[in-house]
Amino acid sequence: MQATVRTFDPDTRSGSVFLDDGAEIPFDAVAFGAGSLRLLRPGQRVNISLTDGIITAITLSTFPLPGEGL
Repeated sequence: MQATVRTFDPDTRSGSVFLDDGAEIPFDAVAFGAGSLRLLRPGQRVNISLTDGIITAITLSTFPLPGEGL
């Protein structure tokens, strides 16, 4: 699923994204770390993995999510 970064705090490695329907969902440092990223900027398009409404992984839209391969 794709989303757009709304906020990102590099100190806590957490933030939130907007889904295409406008819903905002937060993510924590564990989800950020799962995507092997260093930084996100507001407005970036990202891929997210959701489990029970919680983001479990986030990565740039040009990268595969963990476990999906190329």
